Amino acid sequence: MSGRVCASILQRASSYTLTPFQYSHFVASPSSHPRPAHQCNSSSWGPCRSHTVGLAGEESGKWPQSRRHLSTRQDLDFQLSRVQINSILRSNEQSVSVPEFDGRGLSAVRKFESNQLAANTPNEDHRSAATCLQSKGMLFGVFDGHGGWACAQAVSERLLYYTAVAMMSKQSLEELEKCMEHGRAVPPILQWYKQHADFNYRESASLYIDHLRVFWQELLDCEEQGEGMSPLDALDCSFKRLDVDISLEAQVPLYNDLIKSTAIQVAFAGCTACVAHVGADRIHVANAGDCRAVVGVLEEDGSWSALPLSQDHNTQNPAEVERIKTQHPPSERDTVVTDDRLLGVLMPLRAFGDVRFKWSLELQRSILASLESRVDLDSLNLYQYTPPNYLTPPYLDVAPEITHHKLRPQDRFLILGTDGLWDELGNEEAVRLVGEHLSGIHLQAPVSPSERQMKLGQMHELLLKRQARAAPALDTNAATHLIRHALGTGEYGELSQERLATMLALPEDLARMYRDDITATVVYLNSELARP
Repeated sequence: MSGRVCASILQRASSYTLTPFQYSHFVASPSSHPRPAHQCNSSSWGPCRSHTVGLAGEESGKWPQSRRHLSTRQDLDFQLSRVQINSILRSNEQSVSVPEFDGRGLSAVRKFESNQLAANTPNEDHRSAATCLQSKGMLFGVFDGHGGWACAQAVSERLLYYTAVAMMSKQSLEELEKCMEHGRAVPPILQWYKQHADFNYRESASLYIDHLRVFWQELLDCEEQGEGMSPLDALDCSFKRLDVDISLEAQVPLYNDLIKSTAIQVAFAGCTACVAHVGADRIHVANAGDCRAVVGVLEEDGSWSALPLSQDHNTQNPAEVERIKTQHPPSERDTVVTDDRLLGVLMPLRAFGDVRFKWSLELQRSILASLESRVDLDSLNLYQYTPPNYLTPPYLDVAPEITHHKLRPQDRFLILGTDGLWDELGNEEAVRLVGEHLSGIHLQAPVSPSERQMKLGQMHELLLKRQARAAPALDTNAATHLIRHALGTGEYGELSQERLATMLALPEDLARMYRDDITATVVYLNSELARP
């Protein structure tokens, strides 16, 4: 499908105003309170306003300063046992086997394994996985929030719907619309694979459905929809359209303060995203920000190599920095990116939400002022703040960079991870860990001539490194295996129980200083389907 259609839909969406009818069926419990966003993520934000740190399970809607947990020397000296370490690492595990044949065709995915480990409270990382029921393929996503958890939560439960709807045929969309018009049950769009800790914004569900419906109505008006968008066009359009909807929802009047405050909270927070569509014979990856997708390739000699399917959108990417600078006047070339951050504040250079880097100052002040009289902005992590040198917005967008890769017999798995994983592991190391976990074979390179000239101490170090690589895996879940090694690898590549225990025992107010939230999803590919 032509990109012109998507551009037309996005243009219409940006000027769209919702009618009171579309919100007339909202029902929210009067006892509900907005869940406050956590303090800004130091890996993504620069100047960070201090907020009280909440306690797990807090339900009051506010986190009082008097209950803040301050670490002591006793906390730091505390060491976890092996049982406690395993319990913490495995508490958010997910493992799903996918049927080889789903009634429509053979699946390119055999199974997937996923896990998360939080550093922030609440966790600002989210993940999604689903099978497309009205089109073909599976969708996987990882989402890294900053400035709070709200945006990543909303995007994780909405983006895959937008992508799946964009790939649906016109006939299928017409059936959806008829069901909505006549109050009949709507055919399921996705088969979700939820983990026990996952949750949705129940109070905002009607709002989300309304906007998704508007999206498919506009697709129905497009003559080119036909059999639906290709995965490439669908990913591009869905990223951009959802971001437009997030921005719009924060601006329109809503009858319910809870829904309104949630919409504003989502828009002012931000998140990066990496989504993969795995089809019968190829993978499409859409990335905005610094999450990452890497294919694990089994070489002919039995070794493993990494094939990146995404690029990080941060200041370590010169092309991305130049892209940002060319969007603003020459007079701003020295101020757009400073201290390795956008306007000296934000690390990722593409993201959902983050309207503080997209809206005019007048609009930001107007929206926050409209909410201030009804809601405590501090409890929502919202405040009046202007990034330095904010002259010609927008400075940020969510346009994804999309790559595609035709599957080959040697492509064995796909790793999706948030930047907390990649801060600790390189691409090659992550692929080697999963590959050896999968095969159970730990290849060792022969001793080189230079290594034979080593002194005794150096030879001892080499032996320790080789022993570390040959150590048996402690986890059946490959994502847990990755997280364990990301945090617990010692000087010689060995798993250090002491280091791992220390990293996991850090109290809330210190954990984020030493590690980030980590999310990893490993998708095992059906290599037998791929033709050489």
